[in-house]
Amino acid sequence: MPSLIDNHGRPINYVRLAITDRCNLRCTYCMPEQGIDFGPRSTLLQYEEMLRLMRILADMGINKVRITGGEPFVRRDVMDLFQGLAAIDGITKIALTTNGTLTQTHLPALWDLGVRQINLSLDTLDRSRFFQITRRDEFDTVWATFMAMLEQQFEVKINVVLLQGQNDMDIIPFVKLTQDLPVSVRFIEEMPFNGGDAAQGKLYWDWKRIESVIQSEFPQINKIPDPPYSTALNYSIPDFAGSVGIIPAYSRTFCGTCNRLRVTPQGLLKTCLYDQGVFNIRDLMRAGATDAEIQTALLEAIGSRAKDGYEAENRRLSGFPARESMTTIGG
Repeated sequence: MPSLIDNHGRPINYVRLAITDRCNLRCTYCMPEQGIDFGPRSTLLQYEEMLRLMRILADMGINKVRITGGEPFVRRDVMDLFQGLAAIDGITKIALTTNGTLTQTHLPALWDLGVRQINLSLDTLDRSRFFQITRRDEFDTVWATFMAMLEQQFEVKINVVLLQGQNDMDIIPFVKLTQDLPVSVRFIEEMPFNGGDAAQGKLYWDWKRIESVIQSEFPQINKIPDPPYSTALNYSIPDFAGSVGIIPAYSRTFCGTCNRLRVTPQGLLKTCLYDQGVFNIRDLMRAGATDAEIQTALLEAIGSRAKDGYEAENRRLSGFPARESMTTIGG
């Protein structure tokens, strides 16, 4: 069976599978307050199609899948998908990204299916700021879910998108959170995919500024080796239970080791976060394509992959993706 190695010699073994573009929050950096124009539900990949795709990809060397959205748990019967993924030979890691509002009751079942890694999207430790950013009063629910994740011994990473003047005052409190709790807090540069009308201007909270602020408060912080294919710059503080990371999502310093593909809720394959999509897997499947034909299309896409996010952005026919939303791309 052919393996997925791109034209730059990078092996691909990880897929981020967005299963819905819908979300019950309205985060300011992700979509407008009124939401976005969601397509008909019939345009979404069905679970059977997702599982077929993952079986094909597992045969080609993919061993990790992360379920994202939107918010995955707004889609009905999502645990059926997790059960199907757990049964696929070759898939050894199933991970989840969630906003934590609908997740807590599913934690025992997720654990039983082998899920160990959960990324929790949480941009502030303050209830009022949470409401301002998400436009929903769900902080207490999310916090209870977070504590339940730790109690059930999940490997938890908190993803914090830094927003100038909105949650930058939370940087130090988030770092302090790692003193007693075994959690990785990862600060993420804001990306341009906010579903709005204009592209983002100059980035204020780039990774260097984030690092400087943390170091000024915690001079004992140490840069530690980054795991293979890591998107984050990783740090530890002596005697702290957790760790800190910075993801240069806008600066794109990690592109050279990228090992992942993205599949949008509508089945669009993205070989880079910043590209406009390569081909639609859903359309191929519904047109009657065989597994071998889908494999060929995947190999062709991987064989002409952009070197990094800047090249992928420059290739776009429609210019900078200002009106795209992370909820439609997959967080």
